[in-house]
Amino acid sequence: MRQPQRHKSSATLDRFEHKLLGLLQQDSTRSNAELAELVGLSEAPCWRRVQRLKRDGYIREQVSLLDRRKLGLNTQVFAQIKLTAVGRSNLNEFADAIKAFPEVLDCYVLMGSADFMLRIVTQDIEAYERFFFEKLSKVAGIQDVNSMVALSEIKSTTALPLANLADD
Repeated sequence: MRQPQRHKSSATLDRFEHKLLGLLQQDSTRSNAELAELVGLSEAPCWRRVQRLKRDGYIREQVSLLDRRKLGLNTQVFAQIKLTAVGRSNLNEFADAIKAFPEVLDCYVLMGSADFMLRIVTQDIEAYERFFFEKLSKVAGIQDVNSMVALSEIKSTTALPLANLADD
């Protein structure tokens, strides 16, 4: 299992870079000219800063966020997984199995009564049931699965709270 990486503190970023990150996480399709104008830089320094932010790992990916409901993925399930004692010794195998399931969007290691939390998206409850019986329940080392179906979504964002990090 991959260990968390330590990154440079956001204190090493200046106000222009914080602003660039905020703008890019809102809309990564903005042109360099538009970004430069919005942050108050000329185009060349703006481009260099964005390239450095990518190179240094502040910008991991640039993707399009899809509307899962428009695609017919209407059911979102949160599953708490508890592993057996033997399963805990095989965390890498568990992680590899979970990574292979496209239905699992997020997987977190937890402290507490459960070992993992999964966010799973399927078309409907019947599709989740098939996923559970045909895939998830067959992963070695699982002792218990506690599935919770989300009824509605109050907030869902990919935007990080950058406002408190910048020293303007």
